[in-house]
Amino acid sequence: MFVDHPLILKDSIELREYQRALADACLKESTLVVLPTGMGKTVIALLVIADVLASRKGKVLLLAPTKPLVEQHAMFLKDKLVGKRVAVLTGEVDPEEREAEWVQSDVIASTPQVIANDLRTERITLRDVRLIIFDEAHRGVGNYAYVPIAQEYMGHDGLVLGMTASPGSSMAKIKEVCGNLGIENIEVRSEADPDVSSYVHDIHVDWVEVEVPVGMRKVADVLRKLYKRYIQELITMGVMTAARPPSVKYLLEVQRMIQQRLNKGEKSHTLYNALSIQARAIKVGHALELAETQGVTALTSYLEKLKAEAASDDGSKASRAIVASDEFEEVTRMLSALRMEHPKISRVMGIVSNQLQVKPDSRVLVFTQYRDTCDMVTNLVAKIDGARVTKLIGQSGRINEKGLKQKEQIGVLQRFRNGEFNVLVATSVGEEGLDVANTDLVIFYEPVPSEIRSIQRRGRTGRSRAGRVVVLVTAGTRDEASLNSSEKKEREMRRRLRTLKEQWDRESAKNPRPKKVEKKGQTSLGDFPPD
Repeated sequence: MFVDHPLILKDSIELREYQRALADACLKESTLVVLPTGMGKTVIALLVIADVLASRKGKVLLLAPTKPLVEQHAMFLKDKLVGKRVAVLTGEVDPEEREAEWVQSDVIASTPQVIANDLRTERITLRDVRLIIFDEAHRGVGNYAYVPIAQEYMGHDGLVLGMTASPGSSMAKIKEVCGNLGIENIEVRSEADPDVSSYVHDIHVDWVEVEVPVGMRKVADVLRKLYKRYIQELITMGVMTAARPPSVKYLLEVQRMIQQRLNKGEKSHTLYNALSIQARAIKVGHALELAETQGVTALTSYLEKLKAEAASDDGSKASRAIVASDEFEEVTRMLSALRMEHPKISRVMGIVSNQLQVKPDSRVLVFTQYRDTCDMVTNLVAKIDGARVTKLIGQSGRINEKGLKQKEQIGVLQRFRNGEFNVLVATSVGEEGLDVANTDLVIFYEPVPSEIRSIQRRGRTGRSRAGRVVVLVTAGTRDEASLNSSEKKEREMRRRLRTLKEQWDRESAKNPRPKKVEKKGQTSLGDFPPD
């Protein structure tokens, strides 16, 4: 069966009960929809948009964090919506043209920075908007442009639809997102829910453990020695405590604390020195993580960057101190003698090769945390018979390489979908929202500590057919901590979402919610950088 609606292209959208039920809930009150990636949040948005345009008149505003995501949504809506004008507004469109498009269009898909700026300059108004959709709604915190737009919208008699695969694991973060966006209701579905399970394709997850090679373990031992020395210096200075593990999070807290003391006028040589040592600890800690979880290529590249930074006129004191240390010299010498990469890369090559042999028409997606690792994996996987490999990276460039502009990212994804490439190696830019393709295999080169990113990565497979996820974990390293962290946060997120929904439902039954009023003291519509 297909969706039957006068504003939706006939026989184009499969009717799924859970999507219709979620859309109906969203039409009653402003709602946050939490649904696994690949389960059709965009279709739910389409159903809500069509009903709002049919019954409430006015405009619909759909916001997404990036231009590729905006254009993807707009393309879908233009294809499925009947008799309604859909406009795309990004920073590349002249302000005067944006103003005209706003007036003429029924649905506007845009990046939030553009809308925030056009509201500030009064080129547009939200008075006629009956529905705002915040895609990747978990971004609606702090000073992100979603927040002032939502605040401006409060007081207007319109609906809000927030969509995300994960709003965060803490109750405070979930409540912040809902409060900032004017959301009054939460709807949660998982693959296990009865109305969803029949549409879910099996996703088999494998955790593959590898060991740090002996040579790289010796390199890591030297880096750890230097790292511990810096931590001990910070403890001696009284800015850290030995009772607490020296995690990156703790080191960043120390940095903020020192900076606050300096800003309050507590100028002292000890504090300035502590700030430099804290920076050294962060840099060496990162090098240690690369040694244990990434390999020779990534670590060598990072050390070369530190060396270049130390040699430059505006290089940091921290980089100069690290490069001048005996440990840095020893690590550089040891690396030059190593010929073996991290065992993860051989596992990736074996897994990809086997997948393409068993199922030659497969699509494979490999996620890597770091650009250097992305380059290495791309180059080595390209040597596999039958592998047609490309990479998806962000916009920021480096000395020897330009990043991919957003239009180029869209082109890469389209060529992957079309089958020109069958293996895509991506950094984090491939995680959020983009319709990557129906992939048969997703490989995590390393676990990520964020439950949001982990859910998004997994959701790139199992969409229209069964899929497999392989997570590579280096034993005894931060990989294990990252894996445990993301799994724990995901469990907590689902428990807290259901708790909050039950609480809101009980309160709603006793006391109908009052009309939304504009909140004071929230982020104002200042200037936002071009998207």
